[in-house]
This record gives sequence, C-alpha cells and structure tokens, in this order.
Amino acid sequence: MKRLALSCVLALAACNPAAVQAPTQADGAQPLAPADLAAFFDCLRERGQTIVAAHRGGPEPGYAENSIETFAHTIGLAPALLEIDISQTSDDVLVLMHDDTLERTTTGEGPVDQLNLAAFQVLSLEDETGAVLDAHPPTLREALDWAAGKTILELDVKRGVSYEDVVAAVRAADAADRVIFITYSVPAAIRVHRLAPELTISTTIEREADLDALERAGVGLARILAWTGIEEPNSALNVALARRGVEAMFGTLGGRNSWDERFAESGDDQYAEFAETGLQLISTDRVAAAVGDLDAADGVEGFGAVQCAAAR
Repeated sequence: MKRLALSCVLALAACNPAAVQAPTQADGAQPLAPADLAAFFDCLRERGQTIVAAHRGGPEPGYAENSIETFAHTIGLAPALLEIDISQTSDDVLVLMHDDTLERTTTGEGPVDQLNLAAFQVLSLEDETGAVLDAHPPTLREALDWAAGKTILELDVKRGVSYEDVVAAVRAADAADRVIFITYSVPAAIRVHRLAPELTISTTIEREADLDALERAGVGLARILAWTGIEEPNSALNVALARRGVEAMFGTLGGRNSWDERFAESGDDQYAEFAETGLQLISTDRVAAAVGDLDAADGVEGFGAVQCAAAR
C-alpha cells in the first residue's frame, strides 16, 4: 500500500514530557480531563503528540454507537476523546442519535423527533450486527455528566437541532471546558463563537485563508481546531496551521475504503506516520489500533498524549 511521503515534518519547540505524570482512574483507564482544554491542545502541538477520537463513541459488536456503555468500554481500552451525535425528541430534549430515524440503531421505528423522551428512552439499542443490547439511548445531559472527569466529548449537532439549545445544555452541565463543538464551515464556527466564546470549536479548514476569515470576524484562534478531512493528510497545511497556533485534526474513519479499513485489511497501521505530518487529533473507528500505533512511536513512557492532560 502507498505510504505517505513525510518530507515535511513539523519543527516545533519540545517540552520535556517525562516531567509530567499522567493521572489514572481507579479502574486503570487513563482519563483525558484537562483543566484547560486550549492548553491541552497547545501541549499536544508543542510536543508533537497526537490523541485519538472515537467516532460515534467507538461502537463494535456488543456495543452500540452513542451509548454510555460503549463510551465506558472505549476509554477502558485506550485513552480517547468521544465523538457523539446530538438529536432532539418531540418534547425538545437533546438526546444521542446519529440518524434522523430510529431503525438502524434501536428497536424503534420512525423519526427521532416524533418520539417524546419517555418513549425514546425505553427503546433498546442495537449494535452494528443488529443484535439487541441491554442498553438504552441516553440524553445529552446524561452523557455530559458521565464524561466529567473521564474524557472530552466532541459534539456533532445533527440537522434540525439548534446551536442555541446545545450551548444552553453545555452551560447547564458546566461542561464548556470539556467539550468540542463540531462545525462544518467557517460561517458556522463564527456563529457558535458569537453564541459561546468560551467553547472550543472544530471547523473545516481547507486553506490558511480560512483562518484569516475567522480572525476578521473576531474569532480568536486559541480555541479553534482545524478539521482537515479524510482524504490524505496535508503536511503543508498542517505546518501553516501550527505556525498560527492552530491544531490539525484528520479522520481515518468512513467505512468502506476509509484509511481505517485499508489499514485493517493490509495489517499495516500507519496512524503514527499520519501523525508525523503534523496532526494533533485523529478521528477513527479503530481506537485501540490507532492508540497502539501512536504509543509505540511516541518515544516516551506511556501514551505521550495523555501526559498533556496533566500539563499546566
């Protein structure tokens, strides 16, 4: 399989990662609960470390997407951020569900927004094989409360859900510094920033000029993360982002013919090679494999990226 040419590698100031000890949870899992989210990502960029995010929370056989049980399983396997999908019931409660309809992932039928919360929460979740599980779809508030002290949540707001409602829910849960608000365009990022300047926002960045547009709109770059796509890491863009103090994100996810699938089929994981192009976050459907490959290559004792959670 074709390997990336790594001719352009970030030359960044390095700290001494061995000086920082990563915390651990009682169950042995390493939490990602930094006191300052912006400082956490700055640390990753400055030390050349890369963290992973579990797409839809890390589903696999026996574990449904967007499920609290799955979240606990995922961070027990490896330290990771969790990407979750936010929908809304007919009585305006924010819940976790990727699709507009219920059939693919639950025992229910029909549109999510035509079911009230009581009816929604008695549904059983199904895993990717269609097996019915002893698990039920959670509300956003349940997910935010569960994640406190454990991990960072990436919030993917689905069609028909207002940014204002999600911002209000995050604030009500006192979770502003432990979530990343996903947007897909510079105008959307500007809108979210104006609603909640305290939030960390990820947005699609295709060229350095997109950063200029954010700054012209009064958006400081300290809390911006750059989503750079799923096609192939762009080392030149990543270097330009780093020079502006912006962290680069990339996705190996996406089902058939994704990088995750190609790595799995070839037996040749290249997450660490991708990271060397200047990525601070890789979104993946293969959390354990990605963390294992990054950990083996990071040159420090333990998973280097976790040490930034303890950095000040």
